[in-house]
Amino acid sequence: MAAGRGGKACCPGDSACCRVETLVSVDERGQMVLPKDFRERAGIRAGEKLVLVSLERNGEVCCMVLMKAEELGELVKERLGPVLGNLA
Repeated sequence: MAAGRGGKACCPGDSACCRVETLVSVDERGQMVLPKDFRERAGIRAGEKLVLVSLERNGEVCCMVLMKAEELGELVKERLGPVLGNLA
């Protein structure tokens, strides 16, 4: 799992870490607004890149997760680093 602030995993296997945070609406241009209090708690700054990860079931998107692009990069390095190191 990608390391969060302080070098600890975001959700270290504790199911209590996942919760409904807020309800957002999508406008006619497809834009959403993340509430300020959530952005502050998550450390999301203006211009920061987020990755939308989806899960499909029976051909339909059933789950979506937003994560910081930098955290995805760290997750990829963590998982693929040892594999790529063994190929060299």
